[in-house]
Amino acid sequence: MSNADRHGLIAQAVRESGTVTVTELAELTGASEMTIRRDLDTLAAQGVLERVRGGARTLLLRGEEPPFALRAHEAVDAKRRIAAEVSSLIADGETVLLDSGTTCLEVARLLRQRPVTVMPLSLQAIHILSDPPGPATLMVPGGRPRAAEGALTGPLALASLAALRFDTAIVGCCGLSAAEGLTAYDLDDAAVKKAGITSSRRVILATDGSKLGHTAYAYVGPTSLLHTLVTDATAPADEVAALESAGTVVKTV
Repeated sequence: MSNADRHGLIAQAVRESGTVTVTELAELTGASEMTIRRDLDTLAAQGVLERVRGGARTLLLRGEEPPFALRAHEAVDAKRRIAAEVSSLIADGETVLLDSGTTCLEVARLLRQRPVTVMPLSLQAIHILSDPPGPATLMVPGGRPRAAEGALTGPLALASLAALRFDTAIVGCCGLSAAEGLTAYDLDDAAVKKAGITSSRRVILATDGSKLGHTAYAYVGPTSLLHTLVTDATAPADEVAALESAGTVVKTV
């Protein structure tokens, strides 16, 4: 098991259980307790979890958005497969709006190698698309970055989106259901998503299956705004069927 896979498994176990011991994590991963202690120290330094005597515990409150550092370790393989499918749906020469979030960050790694014009809505994606420069043309919006997330929000971000028109918006989400639509945890983030969708001819939602059937409190819009959903096999079958019935094309990877 690679370090990244082990870290992802540890982060998931701590998040789901609340508190986990070093011994339990060693049994779960097959690694030595010494390795697990080093892993916990690394993840604690990244803000993924809190180190306690004999193990670790979650920093996440009920109903709170998981921090970027934690989400970056979750469903990594699924996010990469989703990103590959999303990239395949983008034609050379397109103008693309790329939302913030960990799945969209994987899309940025692929679009950097494509002859497309991309406006990313996070500092992390801007960094990936600019260093080192690739065939993609980078457009940088205005805005104020959210702490830790790096997502660009506020009046300058909204003004940037209003001034342009995109072929495709690649959007992430915090929750999606056929009944409740597309939702986010942050009101400013929801406003940016709405503006990006309004400025785009086509909307592709890229999200792993854990987000389907869940609802966050900031409403973005109905599922009728989505042209295509790219997700993975963990997506609930009833939600996928309901979305397809409502007209959304669902691609499962």
